[in-house]
Amino acid sequence: MVKHIRLRSSSRRPGCMRSFFLLLSICSSLALLVAAYLLFEFEKPTLHLGKEIKYLGGRVELPIKISDRKSGVRSITISLKQGERNERLLEKVFLRQAWFKPAGPTALNEVVVIDAQKAGIKEGEAELIITIRDFSLNGFFQGNKTLKKIPVTMDTKPPALTLVHAQQTIQNGGSGVALYTVSEQPGRHGVMIDGTRFPGYPTGKKDTYVCYFALPWDAKQPGKMRVVAEDEAGNEASISLPTVFKNAPIKRDSITISDRFLQQKMPEFEQHYPELTGTLVEKYLFVNNQIRLKNDETIAQVCAGADPQQLWSDRFLRMPGAGRAGYADQRTYLYNGTVIDTQTHLGVDIASLQQAEIRAANRGKVIFAGYLGIYGNMIIIDHGQGVASLYSHLSSIDTTVGTLAAKNQPIGRSGTSGMAGGDHLHFSMLVHGIFVTPIQWWDQRWIDANIKSALNAL
Repeated sequence: MVKHIRLRSSSRRPGCMRSFFLLLSICSSLALLVAAYLLFEFEKPTLHLGKEIKYLGGRVELPIKISDRKSGVRSITISLKQGERNERLLEKVFLRQAWFKPAGPTALNEVVVIDAQKAGIKEGEAELIITIRDFSLNGFFQGNKTLKKIPVTMDTKPPALTLVHAQQTIQNGGSGVALYTVSEQPGRHGVMIDGTRFPGYPTGKKDTYVCYFALPWDAKQPGKMRVVAEDEAGNEASISLPTVFKNAPIKRDSITISDRFLQQKMPEFEQHYPELTGTLVEKYLFVNNQIRLKNDETIAQVCAGADPQQLWSDRFLRMPGAGRAGYADQRTYLYNGTVIDTQTHLGVDIASLQQAEIRAANRGKVIFAGYLGIYGNMIIIDHGQGVASLYSHLSSIDTTVGTLAAKNQPIGRSGTSGMAGGDHLHFSMLVHGIFVTPIQWWDQRWIDANIKSALNAL
């Protein structure tokens, strides 16, 4: 009986082995199929151009977005073809990082600088060719390919640029203006002061543009001040600005910080900034430094993307009242007779009645209306073409973002919000996010001599 069972068990072994190898073969085949599916995937990379390219000649920046979610991007090649000539402008190759997951970047956002003039291509018609490959083993191990051909016109001649008007002098903390004509529709244009670019805007007159520029309160003698204009092909023309730099006088002030002030003010900031820790003085120093920096960064961001139209006219209105502090005052803060901080006051403080009515200094669009740190309740009005006005320490805000405020229209009331020791208005003017002295913008003679007469003469 036992022998019989053993004989039956022995007879099953070949069948079991066959089943095992069959199962192993099936699993191996499935694994190979999965591997082949992963390694030989057929999905091409996607390519999106950030702007339309019609002309090439000088340096042109081309934003590109590339994605390949399956195998990842292997290479980017950009070339310029004219007739039989094919010049490679860019080649970027990525190393394989994996096999059974994306082997290269799955998404790329880059700004490619194309300098076609260096390639030696002549003026006339040409073709910009962009080739993207991924890490798939498809296509005889070369990967899936996305090919984009863009017909372009080669143009290496810069536009004709003429300076119509430039302000004679500018101080640190001052505003400037330049008017100029460009012979063709420009791409980027405006004023360059060393490495800072201030954009220009159409005046409404054919081929004529205006640019408002500024120097920060602590600016030194600029190295280069010039008007620049690029055409669509990237060719740049420039003219030096004859504007002369003059140093503004330094003004100093000292403020005593009392325990009573700290006890009154710090709870307000604690509500908005729960990260405040330490003694009252430590909290105050954090607000007066770190929070101040963040606030000014926010203001610069809010002022970016100005309305291209001039919304204002004539001089900006000054609130009636006594001036309590001036623009660019160098402030020293004392606590118990000891210096604990220094800062620069970037506006003019004007005191009148408590909760005095605050009016828009000129026509413009409200782009900020809310609470912001040391400025407290604050309003910013965009007057167009980079010019903005700021009203802070308000007790109430009577306007909303998006409102087109008329000149002299009530927008709020003065107060003590933010880092204010008493009821007053902190008023600032900004040019492209740079705090400048309001005195020029309050002065009709300055407006007439540097802006209005020049625009009227066009």
